[in-house]
Amino acid sequence: MLRRIAVLVSGGGTNLQALIDAQKSGIIKSGEITLVASNNPDAYALERAKTAGINTAVINKKECGTQTEFEEKLIKALDENKTDLIVLAGFMCILSENFTSKYADRIINVHPSLIPSFCGQGFYGLRVHEAALGYGVKVTGATVHFVNEIPDGGKIIMQKAVEINDTDTPETLQKRVMQEAEWVILPQAVEKICKENF
Repeated sequence: MLRRIAVLVSGGGTNLQALIDAQKSGIIKSGEITLVASNNPDAYALERAKTAGINTAVINKKECGTQTEFEEKLIKALDENKTDLIVLAGFMCILSENFTSKYADRIINVHPSLIPSFCGQGFYGLRVHEAALGYGVKVTGATVHFVNEIPDGGKIIMQKAVEINDTDTPETLQKRVMQEAEWVILPQAVEKICKENF
């Protein structure tokens, strides 16, 4: 039985595309993306989902009065989808303990560094790569981890290292970490969890 996967997105959806491609190529064979939900009605990721024939939902956080209302609407969409696994793929909303505990060991996230380096509150997007370069580390990478109430604080599932070049800028490093690490280990982790954890 295929596990039902919901992917939560806020932006361009490059990690979502990596998952869609992995599903087509057979890397993900124990699960199927059945819903893409976004807090941002203008997220290009929604177009990627529609092109792939995947159902979409928009829960605009700005239109919800409170975090509780936002999460209730999100839970309703996830439950209606009969979601087994939730994948955060560039989802720019912190989720409360109420939400994460409801789906314990069923939410995963990809983070663009080797946790525990350059992670936690405030570390997202280019900021992560700026911090890595600013610190002078020689190796960075990506981490897929379970999500709990602590930002980037859940148990690590998979990591992949990427070497830093002397000529790297935050932008070139971000691109390489995506291509060489995020897009590789996120689909692998999704398959592993769908196969082993349910």
